[in-house]
Amino acid sequence: MPRTRPTLLALSAALACTLAAAPAAQADRGGGHGDPGSGGRGGGTVRFATFNASLNRAEQGGLVEDLSKPGDKQAQAAAEVVQRTRPDVLLVNEFDYDEHGRAAELFQRNYLARPQNGAAPIRYRYRYTAPVNTGVASGFDLNNDGRTVTEPGAPGYGDDAYGFGAFPGQYGMVVYSRYPIDRGAVRTFRTFRWADMPGALLPTDPETGEDYYSEQEREKLRLSSKSHWDVPVRPGRGRPVHLLASHPTPPSFDGPEKRNVARNHDENRFFADYVAPSRSGYIYDDEGRRGGLHPGARFVIAGDLNADPEDGDGHPRATLQLLESSRVDGRVRPTSEGAPQAAEEQGGANAQHTGDPALDTADFGEPQPGNLRVDYVLPSRGLPVVDTRVFWPAAGRPGAEAAAKASDHHLVWLDVRHR
Repeated sequence: MPRTRPTLLALSAALACTLAAAPAAQADRGGGHGDPGSGGRGGGTVRFATFNASLNRAEQGGLVEDLSKPGDKQAQAAAEVVQRTRPDVLLVNEFDYDEHGRAAELFQRNYLARPQNGAAPIRYRYRYTAPVNTGVASGFDLNNDGRTVTEPGAPGYGDDAYGFGAFPGQYGMVVYSRYPIDRGAVRTFRTFRWADMPGALLPTDPETGEDYYSEQEREKLRLSSKSHWDVPVRPGRGRPVHLLASHPTPPSFDGPEKRNVARNHDENRFFADYVAPSRSGYIYDDEGRRGGLHPGARFVIAGDLNADPEDGDGHPRATLQLLESSRVDGRVRPTSEGAPQAAEEQGGANAQHTGDPALDTADFGEPQPGNLRVDYVLPSRGLPVVDTRVFWPAAGRPGAEAAAKASDHHLVWLDVRHR
């Protein structure tokens, strides 16, 4: 499994560093219900999607440079995937953050709004992005190698950052929406401390039995490797649907203490607790407001959660905490034609998996761990589900080449009826 491939846009530079939102330059004239690729969705049906699009770059500013003009092949492929699936609300993981939201604007203008390989343009009126923990120096020796690295880009820097990244904002996130986002109700949880989660699986040194992190580190270490966001979207005049977005760390690239396995488990647990009123009292957001989601609120949990409920290196309960939650409709099991085809052709670790390969969302291949179900779009119970799929076309089908070029992850979408 890869290490991790991983504003509301501000109207002024001062707001861009915090939570901000702004309409894109043009209203959506494509991607609505009944447009090509929409699957014939009727009125009142909203398509939510998550896509780890691998729009990350090795150097700060690299993504803005690549998106500043049309022609980047990988960005074209990612845009084609979006155009062929036509989500109404889309979370993109592994999208490098910049404080002015320039990359998010450029991807819309130069890629999504231009036809890609015969797919119709799609325009999102609203966008949201905010700072993440990846590549932010912690000031501590978090990998316990005897040195503390605080210079971005220096060897070992990412392992000592709050979330792995070569520079602040690498592997960030962005939300695109055709519908208004309730600016004042957005909540982010980037600075929530891991140690403030009751019963947190903070790692221990297996040789000594002592805490892996020092007391000083535990007082500062954040739970989110990127961030956790509650972004309310208003598809109509009724109640909003809360998009609960995250991208937990992969449960790998650690040592015998399994610190990343533990962190992935607890990052996934966070939203399982957030939607459960009886368990969310300990939670606080970046503005200091306490508690979780209001009882009865409608939500969609989305993101590359980096854990498969049956296979791979993760904690066996990491995503089951969500799938088995009484507030989450864990019966939603999107499939594709391409995933079982790929598993059969690649063999290797895939042949040893116990999970249904049709549910896989990521093509990790060989060596271990093989292909896995790690990307999720999970609705709250009571939010009527119309359809759900993984966009992993069989070889030779429309969009198959773009899906393979864009990322080792595949877009997952969910249609719900909002009333």
